[in-house]
Amino acid sequence: MDRIIFHCDLNSFYASVELLSHPELRHLPVAVCGDPASRHGIILAKNEPAKAFQVKTAETIWQAKKKCPALVLLPAHHGLYRDFSRKVNSLYQEYTDLVEPFGIDESWLDVTGTLHLFGGDGAALADRLREEVRSRFGLTISVGVSFNKVFAKLGSDYKKPDATTVITRENFREIVWPLPVTDLLYVGRAAAQTFQKFGIRTIGDLAAFDREQLFRLLGKNGVQLHDFASGEDRSPVTPAGQYTPPKSIGNGYTFPDDLQGREEIRAGVAQLADQVAVRLRKHGMKCQGVSLAIRDPNFRDISRQTRLEVPTDLARELTQVAMELADGCWNMSSPVRALTVTAIYLIPAGEVGTQLDLFSGGQEEKRRRLERLEGALDAIRAKYGPGAISPASTPRDPGQERHAPPPGGRG
Repeated sequence: MDRIIFHCDLNSFYASVELLSHPELRHLPVAVCGDPASRHGIILAKNEPAKAFQVKTAETIWQAKKKCPALVLLPAHHGLYRDFSRKVNSLYQEYTDLVEPFGIDESWLDVTGTLHLFGGDGAALADRLREEVRSRFGLTISVGVSFNKVFAKLGSDYKKPDATTVITRENFREIVWPLPVTDLLYVGRAAAQTFQKFGIRTIGDLAAFDREQLFRLLGKNGVQLHDFASGEDRSPVTPAGQYTPPKSIGNGYTFPDDLQGREEIRAGVAQLADQVAVRLRKHGMKCQGVSLAIRDPNFRDISRQTRLEVPTDLARELTQVAMELADGCWNMSSPVRALTVTAIYLIPAGEVGTQLDLFSGGQEEKRRRLERLEGALDAIRAKYGPGAISPASTPRDPGQERHAPPPGGRG
């Protein structure tokens, strides 16, 4: 059965809160800004009449005034906005305990388990929520109703202000796919530029694009965005403060200078593996697999992964496995532009049990020593900062070591 997810977005939130104290200004173009007395301040929010003049959030006051000379400027009161945000989210919690704030003015609600208590109709409940917010707080919300979080957010953006938009499995191709790809959650500037090069202009274009090629272009992020566009997002609504264990932990890096030869490649892998191991231990997880992605200077990517016999959170073991993958798929005389090491198939560290045999005693004691050593490194980093210490084999920029001056200077 599909979930019923709401995305509730408070319309022109800062400006709407300010206008509660200035009802006489509602029909005028109004903007909230950081410092109305300064020409160097920026626009933080604007009401609907100001939007009609193309006033934009984050532009400078003088730019906004140039578009709209009659723009009324009001100072910001952030404590007041936080107070209203808490009150509105408390209202949402009257309908479900699955409320995930997304910034100060947006929230996802999963009403799958409670909808039957309020009539069983998602659109009708969304309309009821809009009326409740209006009557209790004098504010309006736009609500997207869908079967996943990404499409629910697109729904709340689709029609504003004070509207409900329902996106279903039956209609999402007609509603979502014609939208610009930049409307999709987490499509940033870099991804948008890449998409433009390949003729991906709409969300539908992205859904139709080859998934494997997206992985080669953008890595895991490309695959995730393809899933978002195709309606395959399955991420849960997670209440604030509730911990959700990661499904994978990875670190990638584009080196300032291409890595040359196995020694430099291994140094780069070791650097990333150490960072991944630290994050694994921070989350109390161990991995049962390792993935390695390698990019050459022409932006061609190759990736490999493997399962582990014994789960680990040790940098040395992650490095060893990643290098075995590299040796099996990469010509070590070819330059490397970027590397990504990812721990996959994660399980809680407390669930790991090692099967011992007559010959494993020495190995098990060695692992325990390594775990104590890496734990001590974690403690030093926690006290003095993440760059305070690292294994000798993990220089910060392996590719730059060839270009570094000798110890006595260039002489």
